[in-house]
Amino acid sequence: MIDDLQTELDELRATAIEEGFAAEDVDRWLAATRTCLILDDEGDGPVAGRFGGPILLPPGTPTPDHPLVATIDLAALPADATGLDLPTDGHLLLFASPWYTDDHENKGAVVHVPAGAEVEERDKYGWSHSDDEEYREQFEGFPQSPFRATPALSLSPHDAYNISDELGEFWEEHADGGMLQLGGYATEEAISPDDLVAEIAESAVHAVKAGRWEGPASEKETDWVLLADWHVPVTGLEGATIHWGIQRDDLAARRFDRVFTTLYWNP
Repeated sequence: MIDDLQTELDELRATAIEEGFAAEDVDRWLAATRTCLILDDEGDGPVAGRFGGPILLPPGTPTPDHPLVATIDLAALPADATGLDLPTDGHLLLFASPWYTDDHENKGAVVHVPAGAEVEERDKYGWSHSDDEEYREQFEGFPQSPFRATPALSLSPHDAYNISDELGEFWEEHADGGMLQLGGYATEEAISPDDLVAEIAESAVHAVKAGRWEGPASEKETDWVLLADWHVPVTGLEGATIHWGIQRDDLAARRFDRVFTTLYWNP
């Protein structure tokens, strides 16, 4: 863990105990802490990519059927900050369609472009339903700016550990957050971390059975990991969050074409 985050974790523990929470409860909860990166246009971390911008893909790589959300410069990320076994160079392009259609439909895609690869620009309106006036107007509201990478603590939602509501409220007061998070736990209070990854796995399995995704897809949530989530800061899409999940074996094999993406909608 990055030294500064360990210091922050120690200070968080001390503050919680000073405020009267039982050390046993605090330690049980903090033991599940993960690290993550907050990718946002605020913060003092290094510039590590941008929201929006051109779609730059190698010749022959299919253009995903979803709008571009962000391009991450992997070489600019602080080492070991996400808890994920990511490539150390190249770019990771995140695509997503934050519009509700079918619960078990893949709502996005991820493409890894290796460092030094020849690329060509693609049509940014090449996604499905781009001729829909409402969708196109909302797409125009997608963020378009460089972002910075800030290491942060990702604490498990308190309901997953049966701790008190008061300690849960303490966590919420100290939670880090941003527009796009890489690694860590999901950021919705209504979903426990296990339930979220299980939901991704369940949706992927249903998509395979319906012929909407190639598969194979494991039903075990332990075979999956949350790659990233994005709180959609677009008028008309408030309450929408995109989750990109990947099976651990696919992550190890760099099979980002096998990311499965879900939409959480809390209007």
